[in-house]
Amino acid sequence: MRTRTLPLAALLLTSLVSLTSLTACGAQVTDAKPDAKPSGDSHYPVTITNCGEKQTYTKAPQRVVTNDVGITEIMFALGLEKHMAGFVMPDDKGDLTSVPWKDGYTKTKWLSKKQINKEMALDARADLVFAGWNYGFNEGEGFTPPDLKKVGIGSYLLSESCRNGTNAQSRGVMPPLDALYTDLRNLGRVFAVEDRAESLITKFRKQVADAESKALKGADRPRVFLYDAGTDKPFTSGLYAAPHDIITRAGGDHVMKDLKDSWATVGWETVVERDPEVIVINNYGDTTAAQKRAFLKSYAPLKNVSAIKNDRIVVLDYAELVESPRNPEAIASLAANLRKLMGK
Repeated sequence: MRTRTLPLAALLLTSLVSLTSLTACGAQVTDAKPDAKPSGDSHYPVTITNCGEKQTYTKAPQRVVTNDVGITEIMFALGLEKHMAGFVMPDDKGDLTSVPWKDGYTKTKWLSKKQINKEMALDARADLVFAGWNYGFNEGEGFTPPDLKKVGIGSYLLSESCRNGTNAQSRGVMPPLDALYTDLRNLGRVFAVEDRAESLITKFRKQVADAESKALKGADRPRVFLYDAGTDKPFTSGLYAAPHDIITRAGGDHVMKDLKDSWATVGWETVVERDPEVIVINNYGDTTAAQKRAFLKSYAPLKNVSAIKNDRIVVLDYAELVESPRNPEAIASLAANLRKLMGK
């Protein structure tokens, strides 16, 4: 690129004006706006807000360890494989070879298929662990951000998992898609890839808008229940987990939208009372989607539930139903399924 040389007098005048401006404001550049990017040529330091806590980064982390598939794929979608020491997750999260960022899995070390712990992070020489409450972080296991801080390792919490203060374990502080966009923006700033983050957000918003434009509306919207696991009591999604936005944006009425949590256990009597017209199965774990379907269809208390009587059951993969870059495509997929199932 060609550059233009300024006369010496102009350069001196420019320097004097810059110096005067800095002196006038006391050089408090980073205080001009909360979480604002510092002015000047340097990207760092940057300050973000993560689950209500301010975090300041003086440089981009270079050895990030991620936990679980959705969190790992957020890093891959942002093109941050070179900043990762590896990822931890079991091998029950479905096909990893057909996603747009599949190269991330070949370029990044799979550290363990067991539950993440402090020793894994230390062995990987991690400088940051990207996980979430109940997505790796858990007081009962002695693996929390304060525990990592004691050994010099930073933490970034998945926004879907932020605790909301309703009770000790309740999670969720914002709509699920907003949580995804928040994490993309935050990490875009932390790793100096803001343009890439904004490009993804724009793409995802368009995908969601396109799906919504074709989704069922008004009285045609079916009541939908998300079945994760459990026989005595079902584990399901509340207001703050990704399935809420996936179901709602896809043209469904989420029957657990009044549950102010992300993922939680409810009673079968609640499911029966709310009579879902469609059930979405979360496909992962030792119990297959086919086995979950067979249980739902054979479980006597559900025999008069509309979804069971009319055999309206949809299967989505775990990685589509936790906060991840797969959420927008899941909305489009579910919207098509709901239209088909409801004959619209």
